[in-house]
Amino acid sequence: MNFRSPLYTVMAQAAHKAGRALTRDFGEVENLQVSRKGPADFVSNADRKAERIVVEELQKARPNYGFLLEEQGEIVGSDISNRWLVDPLDGTLNFLHGIPQFAVSIALERDRRIEAGVVYNPITDDLYFAERGKGAYHNDRRMRVSGRTDFSECLFATGIPFLGRPGHEQFIRELELVMAKSAGVRRMGAAALDLAFVAAGRFDGFWERGLQTWDVAAGMLLVREAGGMVTDIDGGDAMLETGEIVASNANLDREFLQLLKQAK
Repeated sequence: MNFRSPLYTVMAQAAHKAGRALTRDFGEVENLQVSRKGPADFVSNADRKAERIVVEELQKARPNYGFLLEEQGEIVGSDISNRWLVDPLDGTLNFLHGIPQFAVSIALERDRRIEAGVVYNPITDDLYFAERGKGAYHNDRRMRVSGRTDFSECLFATGIPFLGRPGHEQFIRELELVMAKSAGVRRMGAAALDLAFVAAGRFDGFWERGLQTWDVAAGMLLVREAGGMVTDIDGGDAMLETGEIVASNANLDREFLQLLKQAK
């Protein structure tokens, strides 16, 4: 099956171009570590530059579509059915510390439903793409979620509340429960890539709270099109509204959700 649709071409091109800019800036990060103020300012500049590149590339191809952007907020397009959801640098703290685990994340929302998504790590040149009803791909290969059924053999990913954000106590309870039953838990620092790794079968599941729409929109579709399950922590479909997400292969979905609910 040829998955390289017009949407793939548009979205991959924008992600690649923004990724090249981020890669150049990433090479400068180590030189800025000596400055207390410099690295954070540099990263925010790199973030904004990557976002501008994505917007420019997508506007060339689809001039009437709107945007929901991490840096610039919402840009309303004349085509009110379609808008791009863009996180130009998911994993900012990793980027700041010279850790090559970050990504450009772009999703297309059509009539309030995610139609396509791309997550691109420019350092490893790994591009993950999905289009609704057409499957999910890692570079040129079809992706499938893992087939593991035994929770004790499964590897999970999560995100940890930080900088005084609420939810620490609940997260610790959730973490204790998952750690007690699983093979391990990882905190990689980029939700879009965590979801891509679930879609690729590397992680068996992922959960996090306090996320933004642009953090998860593309990754959600990747998991679903790879045969996995994505819900909010109550088992519903309000992930983009609540910022809570649970993703796993279909074998683990019920057990995973029940375990997390025990922490409430």
